[in-house]
Amino acid sequence: MTALLTLTVLVLVAIAIWQMTKIFELSQLKTENTEVATDSDNKYNGYLLFAFLIFIYGITIFSFAKYTKMLLPEASSAHGGEYDQLMWVSFAIIFFVQTITQALLHYFGYKYRGEKGKKALFYADNDRLEFIWTIIPVIVLAGLILWGLYTWTNIMDVNDEDDPLIVELYAQQFNWTARYGGEDNVLGDASVRLIDINKANVLGLDESDLNAADDVIVKELHLPVGRKVNFMMRSQDVLHSAYMPHFRAQMNCVPGMITQFSFTPTITTEEIRLNPDVVDKVKRTNAIRAKRAAEGKPDSDPWEFDYVLLCNKICGKSHYNMQMKIIVETEEEYNKWMAEQATFKQTVMSDDTKQAFNTVDAASDSSEVETTPEDAIDEESTEGTMKDESADDDSEE
Repeated sequence: MTALLTLTVLVLVAIAIWQMTKIFELSQLKTENTEVATDSDNKYNGYLLFAFLIFIYGITIFSFAKYTKMLLPEASSAHGGEYDQLMWVSFAIIFFVQTITQALLHYFGYKYRGEKGKKALFYADNDRLEFIWTIIPVIVLAGLILWGLYTWTNIMDVNDEDDPLIVELYAQQFNWTARYGGEDNVLGDASVRLIDINKANVLGLDESDLNAADDVIVKELHLPVGRKVNFMMRSQDVLHSAYMPHFRAQMNCVPGMITQFSFTPTITTEEIRLNPDVVDKVKRTNAIRAKRAAEGKPDSDPWEFDYVLLCNKICGKSHYNMQMKIIVETEEEYNKWMAEQATFKQTVMSDDTKQAFNTVDAASDSSEVETTPEDAIDEESTEGTMKDESADDDSEE
């Protein structure tokens, strides 16, 4: 009922405004040159420009004062500080130029308004002025671009000496899956063609690849603090974007190719929860949730801060809910957690494949000859065939 009354009032207000406009137009028909702006009109518009300029500056100051607390807390990655510095320098330059240019724009609109008897000056060109307002932006932009390229190169540079932890982020509508390289820190081969839902091989890992046996597949991302992590990213269906705002990290996940991004976590989950900005945000959020709970609304439980992996590309109807929890912890806590996780070999592989891998492990321990799971499976098949043929010969005798 309230919605209907509100809609009715809005319709009536719109009709009233339309009628007042028609009355104003009819009242202007008796005057001459109604389409020609007078000196009074131009002066009035000049004052309106100044009023709008004050409004722009006022809303800007209000936004800074009101919504600065909504900004992200300090970066939780090694490269995040330099990233934030580049962003704030860019903002400062833009804000400085915007303040001056908007003031001049609105002042000139008033200063050089149309007046009877005033003739506009024809100003052909001024090479010196054009050089100045061209070279200054070129220098500033070139500096920002070079700084940005240098920062980006440092972020994307991954050396073997860093001994990065290899983690795959697998995106699909509308969830994330993480895969660790296991003890050897090497990811096994995978392909969407090998996905087998019946066997829970949701990432399409190649069961015949020795490197896939110790891979660990999880739905909650754990990262050791102080160690570089190299993320390898895939998408099963559409374009997604792995976005970890607190680490200042984002990279598109493109179907049919592997993209990557690396960073070093510097603040654990427990430490960031003690950050004053985070504490304030949690208090404000839980105050809202408490109010919702009092009104009997759902999803009103108290909230505790956690790092999150989000999708930053509109990938479908449940895009808003595509996220995964990230826990940054000490090396000891991470190792303990990893030791508790089941491997791909333990959870998905068939008994025949497991036996093949066990044969490979035994052969690698007792021989220098390299044996692959495929070889082991072939050997078992050959042995089985020979036994069957021998049994047939015995029965014929």
